[in-house]
Amino acid sequence: MSGLASVESERAGSWLLLRIRGEIDISNASDVSEAIDAAVPNGTPMVAVDLTETTYLDSVGVKLLFLLVERLRVRRREFRLVVPESAPIRAVLELTGLSRLVALEDHLERDRF
Repeated sequence: MSGLASVESERAGSWLLLRIRGEIDISNASDVSEAIDAAVPNGTPMVAVDLTETTYLDSVGVKLLFLLVERLRVRRREFRLVVPESAPIRAVLELTGLSRLVALEDHLERDRF
């Protein structure tokens, strides 16, 4: 993966939590997508993606999230997206309509994950 972003995974009960740190843009979106695919086994019932430390997201990064939401929906997986209201990328996700497909949660509630 490029030095622009990192994807870390953590299991918490039935949940798989993915933390994406850094920038997602055209130069590394395919690497980030591959890292997410590798981290999410087929049988994972619940997935949360924490974008708290994602500092930049271009249109290719937004597309990556739309595709992830759709893929998990088709597989009937529960999905959460954590993006603080103060995060610079929150407005981008709201403008693109992603927030109509999946709720954007302000923070990670550890008792839910």
